Amino acid sequence: MSTTLSGQPAAGPRYVFDNDSAHAPDQHRCLADLLDPITTARLAATGVTDGWHCLDVGAGGGSVAVWLAGQVAPSGRVLATDIKPVRIPAAPGLRVARHDIVRDPLPEAGYDLIHARLVLRHLPGRSAALGKLVRALRPGGWLQVDEFDTSYGPPLLMPDAAAQELYGTFVAARLRLMERAGVDPTWGQHAPAAMRRAGLVGVDPQVRLQVWRAGSPGTRLLAHSTRHLRDAFVAEGMTDQQLADVRALLADPAFAAVSCAIYSVQGRRP
Repeated sequence: MSTTLSGQPAAGPRYVFDNDSAHAPDQHRCLADLLDPITTARLAATGVTDGWHCLDVGAGGGSVAVWLAGQVAPSGRVLATDIKPVRIPAAPGLRVARHDIVRDPLPEAGYDLIHARLVLRHLPGRSAALGKLVRALRPGGWLQVDEFDTSYGPPLLMPDAAAQELYGTFVAARLRLMERAGVDPTWGQHAPAAMRRAGLVGVDPQVRLQVWRAGSPGTRLLAHSTRHLRDAFVAEGMTDQQLADVRALLADPAFAAVSCAIYSVQGRRP
């Protein structure tokens, strides 16, 4: 049984992308392919190195936590947490724990670097959770928050008018189902100001847009969501045939769309 940092059993909320799902490994692979190059480049810029103590919150498939463990070796350590940490692999210098950032405590001033990717957007109490992360930093320590703004992502090229309409239907349904699950799809754009209000200094936001074409990590992530979130899409009025048509569209060489906005925001505790 997984335990919290205090060693007690934990029962976390069920998020829209559940780590217990058979689809979770594909979800983590798609996200790693899309985001790990962005995430690790920014983390490397902090100077993270041997001896640092790091925390990866909501570590998911663990790819970033494993990378961090390699950076802080041999004398540093990394703690990777998730409410369902079953997908995080073992690695030297890496400890894994079950932890709910909303309800469970963190040690004060315990970490040189904390990373949270696509976590706070899911939390109704995201401001309180952010404050907890800031307090868990040592003076001078870094917090990096990587988030999406999925309210943006217009189509660029479509095979025909019917495909354009289908894509619009899919994007709107995905936005509705995320909001219904308690996700703030726009939180990425609000993260920099929230981090400054939480007391961080030197807040540095970067935002990236990509063109997503057939075969790209972004289109593979979208196609994956039609399977992982099939029941939620159906509840929003889409049919299995429409979802299959969306997957075919995303694999069509004539397809191109702008990505959602990808935010990576860093700040330091004074």
